[in-house]
Amino acid sequence: MPTTSRRERAREERRELILRTARELAETDGWDAVTTRRLAEAVDYSQPVLYGHFKNMNAISDAVALQGIAELTDVLREAREAGGLPALAHAYLDYAADHPAVYEAMFVRPTALSFGTPDSPAALKSAFDQFVAAVEPFADGDTETLAEVLWSALHGQAVLNQTTRLRPTHRHARADTLVSRLSGTFSAPTDN
Repeated sequence: MPTTSRRERAREERRELILRTARELAETDGWDAVTTRRLAEAVDYSQPVLYGHFKNMNAISDAVALQGIAELTDVLREAREAGGLPALAHAYLDYAADHPAVYEAMFVRPTALSFGTPDSPAALKSAFDQFVAAVEPFADGDTETLAEVLWSALHGQAVLNQTTRLRPTHRHARADTLVSRLSGTFSAPTDN
């Protein structure tokens, strides 16, 4: 009879396989194509096994979102530590462009995740802390609100970039303009 820890490891491996496969399917074909039937076939488990791990597809999407937020936090931290606010802004937009389905799960799809509350998961708070740290040198009052303005402006750019509503050749220039306005060091962007 398997030990409890072996069962727990096997359960966690199944969970990770489900999430990895959902993410791959979403990145390839979009979230509308990720159904429990298709996901069950792709991971070679029955639908009841999926439901043993996740209540529904929204719960799977939320779990992918949490994974993505943890990844994004690492990306933002590295960028911020290496190049401050400008590097963070570019890293955010690059992550959104490189992982569109994960980004959609994180910040576009309906979610049960609680943002901006005391009940928010630690991963969400850690990600937001990167924005706070990036704007802190430029804040002369409410740092968290300035961080929210930065995040919301970058999010708007990310979504508009993904849906090709903005000029693709000016992605970096828009980020640079935003950063220079927020930091009070405005100068005309030089690269497109």
